[in-house]
Amino acid sequence: MLAVLALCLILSGLFAVFQAISGKFLPHDEEFLGMRAEDLCALQGCRIVHFMIHDRVSFGGAIIAIGLLYLWLARQQQPWAWWLFLLSGAVGFGSFFAYLGYGYLDTWHGAATFALLPCFLFGLVRGHESPFPDRICCLARPTWRFSLSTSLGLGRACLLSTAAGLTIGGLVIFLVGMTCVFVPQDLQYIGLETEEMQRLNPRLLPLIAHDRAGFGGAVCCCGLTMFFCILRGNPSRSLWLTLALAGTAGFAPAIGVHPAIGYNDLVHLAPAMLGGILYLAGLTLTFRPMWYCKVTPT
Repeated sequence: MLAVLALCLILSGLFAVFQAISGKFLPHDEEFLGMRAEDLCALQGCRIVHFMIHDRVSFGGAIIAIGLLYLWLARQQQPWAWWLFLLSGAVGFGSFFAYLGYGYLDTWHGAATFALLPCFLFGLVRGHESPFPDRICCLARPTWRFSLSTSLGLGRACLLSTAAGLTIGGLVIFLVGMTCVFVPQDLQYIGLETEEMQRLNPRLLPLIAHDRAGFGGAVCCCGLTMFFCILRGNPSRSLWLTLALAGTAGFAPAIGVHPAIGYNDLVHLAPAMLGGILYLAGLTLTFRPMWYCKVTPT
């Protein structure tokens, strides 16, 4: 059932990406706003719509990455994997309730969340039939210790640093979405202040805040899952391939959508680009020892 959950997340992420690229809103979004994407696109050079597309494409990529990590994690018959599912799922499913902070209840998002929740809970219950001697603190114990003087140890440190950055960055985006919604670079790109958008359509800010908070929650969940998979997972070909696919799914849409919509502010892009470079360095350094399983713990 946890593998089914993972596959559903991957499909949901793909749907989110392709639906956002189409440039159209979902029916319930149009009903809430009282206007179509085409109508909103006629204002401010379509930058408001492009900004929303950029959030939704990035959200879809993060969801795909989580699904890929969950597929790998579902095969790990270890107590730490069960605890990681519990922790990661609590963050992911719990982020849905961010709507209480911005006032827009996305009915489709809610329906998908509560449709997947039984898979998650059933998988956790069935996965805990055998007694686990370890507590949640087992997540903090690395399976292997490596010297930073080796390519595997240095690459692993790069991957862990990137995953930690994603967790913190996702949390920041989540909190921004629930409160001020925009950072200064966002408003500069759109060309409007928050008050002007409020006058344009009072329901526009809650909808954008929903996208931002959802994206932040997904990135935080992805980073958290990735961090402990790297920390606790045995170095192997399957783990390296999963990390490579998840990293591509997460970073490629999030970075690539910016030049596509003309949002090229370097201050805004710097964290994602630096994270992508660090992650690529980690994958490069760990490729040979993990792909060919040449692991010598120290």
